[in-house]
Amino acid sequence: MSETIVEQLDHIFKPKSVAIIGASGIVEKWGGRLLQRALNSNFRGNIYPVNPKVKELMGVKAYADVRDIPGEVEMAVFTVTAAQMPAMMKACVEKGVRGGVIISADFAETGETGKKLEEETVRIARAGNLRFVGPNCNGIWCSASNLNMTPAESRMSGPVAFISQSGSFGGIAGRITLSRGYGLSKFIAIGNQGDLTATDYLEYLSHDDDTKVITMYMEGFKDGQRFFDVAREVAARKPILLMKGGRSDVGARATMSHTASIAGSDEVFDAICRQAGIIRVHQMDHLFIMAEPLFSQPLPKGKRVGVLANGGEGVVACDNLIALGMEVPEFTKEDSQRLKAMLPPHAPNPRNPVDFAAGNFDSAAEVKVFDALASLDSVDAILTLVPRDRSYKETYAERRKDVIDAVNAFGEIPGKYGKPMIGLFWRHLEVIDDALKQYNIPQFDNVEQASLAMAALVKYGEIKRRLSQ
Repeated sequence: MSETIVEQLDHIFKPKSVAIIGASGIVEKWGGRLLQRALNSNFRGNIYPVNPKVKELMGVKAYADVRDIPGEVEMAVFTVTAAQMPAMMKACVEKGVRGGVIISADFAETGETGKKLEEETVRIARAGNLRFVGPNCNGIWCSASNLNMTPAESRMSGPVAFISQSGSFGGIAGRITLSRGYGLSKFIAIGNQGDLTATDYLEYLSHDDDTKVITMYMEGFKDGQRFFDVAREVAARKPILLMKGGRSDVGARATMSHTASIAGSDEVFDAICRQAGIIRVHQMDHLFIMAEPLFSQPLPKGKRVGVLANGGEGVVACDNLIALGMEVPEFTKEDSQRLKAMLPPHAPNPRNPVDFAAGNFDSAAEVKVFDALASLDSVDAILTLVPRDRSYKETYAERRKDVIDAVNAFGEIPGKYGKPMIGLFWRHLEVIDDALKQYNIPQFDNVEQASLAMAALVKYGEIKRRLSQ
């Protein structure tokens, strides 16, 4: 094709018009659910339901055949049976449709008959210069076009893209990112990768200004060598976090019936990921915990972490950081004395971690300690408690101002020293939460999550330096 991969996939993610082949008025059916989602998603283009049995669906004129639609149709979503797909694809090619999403299943994942149907559908599409997602997937979401072609009723826009070989993980990703206060730039359920592959999406997203971090769930690759070659190029510019299904023998067996994928050796895959600069994770929530700091914080120059946490939190934070490959260096005598002078008299001598020891001083004094910790030459990044809502002024207005001023000073620390900072909550308070949001400092409820977030920054900093050489 003469078009670049960006131009080809823009027909899918940024179309001016969409036809839903197999549209229905019953929302429990795929054709009805996706028509409803499209109509409710603030998509600014034209939507054309295609169903030969009705004249109108959900208040929109319906057409018996995609070729009957008077205007241009740039993209089609298919919800018909696998047996109908070759004919439906042929009709779309004749209409001049340039992109597609095949929701339909019963293709290569079910056996030889389905494999032949998939191959025939691909042949027709490629002969007509039509690229498509799927088959056997549950759709796409694109923040740039506000196009929601997934079962989820709503999506939140954000800087993270998610390529997934499991459609159900798209809903999970949406819930996790929403709970963390950010959303997705793209969600792509890739299914069997009959035409477009994970590599094509990766290459496309590398050029997408809305995407700052790329996350993936994969079971197998149709073009493994090309994928890792492209990933190595992309990882030099954007972080790639990947979770792979089929690590166990039983999981590997399940991938074949799920998306017709052969999982391959996990040890070999792990080694190749390291070479390509891919950060591999093993839990779904870890994908998005680790993605968050990568779009919001500067990268550290090394892996030395300064820790400020109370009691056992500091101990466990150090254990987690070390286990994840970071360092928690002991402070010099001079730095330790400088910090000690700022702490409550009963606080232990700060050697790293620093411990307030439940000191009874105000939030402004706390921020001075945070700032001093960040200023040390011996640390590249900071994992720390966030300021408390503590002020000893007489009026509520004065106390609130003291706390907000402290939070603002805290929020400026990463930019001031060029060092990333991961926050730990004392407790959730609206005045602090609202003030901290504007600084995009990731904040977590426990040291396990905070340590994972820090590991993402350190690992990607190392990857970027290595791939940029």
